[in-house]
Amino acid sequence: MNELYPVFLKVAQLDTLIVGGGNVGMEKLSFLLKSSPKAKVTVLAKNISDEIKAVAAKTENLQLIEAAYDKKYLEGRHIVIGATDDKNVNKQIQQEAKAKHLLVNIADTPELCDFYLGGIVTKGNVKIAISTNGKSPTTAKRLRQFLEEVIPDDINEMVENIHEYRDTLKGDFEYKVEALNKLTKELLVK
Repeated sequence: MNELYPVFLKVAQLDTLIVGGGNVGMEKLSFLLKSSPKAKVTVLAKNISDEIKAVAAKTENLQLIEAAYDKKYLEGRHIVIGATDDKNVNKQIQQEAKAKHLLVNIADTPELCDFYLGGIVTKGNVKIAISTNGKSPTTAKRLRQFLEEVIPDDINEMVENIHEYRDTLKGDFEYKVEALNKLTKELLVK
């Protein structure tokens, strides 16, 4: 059973550290920036790839630090992603981040993760996260592709219209919920 609790983090208001400047670091960075282009991110690595440097040149909230990992770089962070090719360093990152009560993800090591970076479908204001409990990123990818195909591109227009309608409703919370449920009930008609 998947017991993960899904949340949507405002990473533009949080400070994320990615330790690792190679292919895995780039994958984690790309995933984060694709979903949240204004995310506040620092990439820390002894060697940072040209690809990450090119992204940094175009990304205002992305800082690069070319140095070896040290726990001093955890100061002021909220989220830490370990993406080095050294299992011992990744374990050290996890232990030191946990000691500071930070949320941590260690690439390809589910048992060292507080969270996973699952598949995400975004259509305007609609965002759907997909998790396979860390078991099959490929399945999450295929589900994402499927949902991107079946969810209409104009769904954001519907969301905006319902939002405007909600703002016109007078009454208490229960009344508003009932009115919005009545309005959207047709979405479930097969």
